Amino acid sequence: MILDIKGNSLDDGPGIRTVIFFKGCPLSCVWCHNPEGKRPGPEISFDPNECTGCDTCMSVCKRNALDRANPYFIDRERCTLCCDCIDACPAEALGRVGRYMEIEEVAAEAEKDLPFYETSGGGVTLSGGEPTLYMEYTAELLARLREMGVHTFLETCGLFDLDEFERKVLPLVDTIYFDLKIIDPESHREQCGVSNETILENFKSLYGRHLEGGPEVLPRIPLIPGITATDENLKALADFLFENKVRKLSVLQYNPLWVEKSLKIGGARPSGGNVEWASWMDRQEVARCKAAFCDFELF
Repeated sequence: MILDIKGNSLDDGPGIRTVIFFKGCPLSCVWCHNPEGKRPGPEISFDPNECTGCDTCMSVCKRNALDRANPYFIDRERCTLCCDCIDACPAEALGRVGRYMEIEEVAAEAEKDLPFYETSGGGVTLSGGEPTLYMEYTAELLARLREMGVHTFLETCGLFDLDEFERKVLPLVDTIYFDLKIIDPESHREQCGVSNETILENFKSLYGRHLEGGPEVLPRIPLIPGITATDENLKALADFLFENKVRKLSVLQYNPLWVEKSLKIGGARPSGGNVEWASWMDRQEVARCKAAFCDFELF
C-alpha cells in the first residue's frame, strides 16, 4: 500500500530525490505529521475547504455514509470505500488515500527522475508510514532501484525484526534515517503506542554495524512541544547517542500541519487544548532544543 510518490524533494536526503511514502506504521505517535500513513489500508479524505456544497457525493452514496450533520462528514463505520463519492465530486474535495502498486510501477515512477538524480547527487527515499512493515516488498524495490543505479535512503521508526532487516534490507540500502523520539519507555508507550525497547536495541546494533563499515545510519530527533522537546528527554537522547559513539544527527523542527491532515481522514483534534501544537516553534525554542546537542554535528 503506497500512500504517495513525490518528486523534486530537497528535504529527504542529499540532492533532488523522489520520496516513496508507504502506508501503515507499527507506531501510533499522537503528533504524527503523516497521520494518513498510520493505517495500512485505504482511506477516504475529505477537505471541507474544497467542498462547494453541491451534495453530488451524497446522491451517489449507496450506504448513506455522508451527512453534513456529521462533524467529519463521513461516517466511516458505514463507508465501504467504494469511492463512488470521490469519482462524483466535481470539486475534488474527496480523495483516495493509499493505493496498491506493483514494484515495477513504483520503479517506473522513480526512473522518470533519473536525470535529476544524476545531476544533483540525489536518489530515492523510502518513507512512510513505515517501509519495514513490508520487508519483502521493500527489499525487492531496493534491489530494483540498485539495478537502475539509484542512490537510496530509508526512513524508519526503528520498530522491526532486526534479523529479517539485516538479511533482506540492510545490504541493499545506502543510508538509513533512524528516528529517535523518547528515551523513557513509559512515556514512549503513552505517546507512541508501543515501548521503545526494540527501537533502541535496533539502533545500537545498526549503528555498531555502521561504525564497522556498514551502511550509514543517521539519527533524527523530531521536536514535539511538551513531549520530545523537554529538557529531560533531550538530555537523555544526547546521553544515549553519545554513549553509542554517535557524533552526527538531525533535529527536525515541529510541523503543525498534521492536525488538519488528521481531521481530513476522520481523526479528532488533539486532546488537552495544547495551543502549542497548532503553531510552528519559534526560533528561540528551536535554538534551546538544539543547544542540548552542542557536542554533535547537526545536519
